[in-house]
Amino acid sequence: MTWLLTGGAGYIGSHIALAFRDAGVGVVVLDDLSTGYRDYVPEGVPFVEGSVADPDAVAGALDEHAVSGVVHLAGLKYAGVSVERPLAFYRANVTGMQVLLEAVVERRIGRFLLSSSSSWYGTPDAGLVDEDTAPAPESPYGETKVVSEWLLRDVARIHPWLRQTSLRYFNVCGSGPPELADHSPHNLFPKVLAALSRGEAPIVNGDDYPTPDGTCVRDYIHVVDLADAHLCAAQHLESDLPVRKAYNVGRGVGSSVLEVIGAMRRVTGRTDLEPEIRPRRPGDPARIVGAVDRIAEDLGWHARLDLDDMVESAWEAWQHQLAVHGGAPADGGRFHSS
Repeated sequence: MTWLLTGGAGYIGSHIALAFRDAGVGVVVLDDLSTGYRDYVPEGVPFVEGSVADPDAVAGALDEHAVSGVVHLAGLKYAGVSVERPLAFYRANVTGMQVLLEAVVERRIGRFLLSSSSSWYGTPDAGLVDEDTAPAPESPYGETKVVSEWLLRDVARIHPWLRQTSLRYFNVCGSGPPELADHSPHNLFPKVLAALSRGEAPIVNGDDYPTPDGTCVRDYIHVVDLADAHLCAAQHLESDLPVRKAYNVGRGVGSSVLEVIGAMRRVTGRTDLEPEIRPRRPGDPARIVGAVDRIAEDLGWHARLDLDDMVESAWEAWQHQLAVHGGAPADGGRFHSS
């Protein structure tokens, strides 16, 4: 069986492609390289350059490689950016999902795994959110993930041969191979590491939340564990084992922003790493942590790596990228691919 992995040249997608390849599972990457990197696609994995919103590119990739299952990551992310660019996010994420599903139905491709998001939950009231929590997205990005899950559900309802599930993952960080670093100027880990490499104080937005130390609490998941969750879900779909419509992918453990910075102090030895406290950002929930009982029960998947593992691997990858590129990252935390 061969899986089409859309968005497989990005930070998360490249780790999933690597996990599939190393497990001997056939995979081909479709990516338009708007945010991904050609050299992030693992050696030996076929690559097709094209947009998931382009019917011809999608059809070509599916037909040329005799695809029998789809793992869909491609699209735009970052909630804050989506507020300023809602049309771009709906085109990339919703139109892209529609184009992909039309091609899947036309070819009767019977397996579909959607990478969704904890943005489904918005600002939850519960200490732990489970998969039955009603959607409450607070940004166009979150809305596109909800609509994508609904589209997949509705198509599968009228085509019962389409086995499908969605993975709602939380805050992804860390690296597997050091050359697969997270460059995002919006994610906490690269933002702190970029500040550290420039000799600046990392920024903490708000220290007056109703949490133990006043800073936001999130469920952080190592990208290697996340990739393994995708592999596990795909293998369950391929083997006709039962799956439910959605699974949280996290550790079920919350870590505050200050706890993350404390872990970075331990790992890097930078005991002088002191954050600059600024006002809260609008819309940031105080705490969001996912219940992970369902994925453990159904798929037998558990996160293996802890916060220190995430920081250690992210720091190693960051140093590797600094060495390769010969200086500090550009674009507020984003390295340019060679």
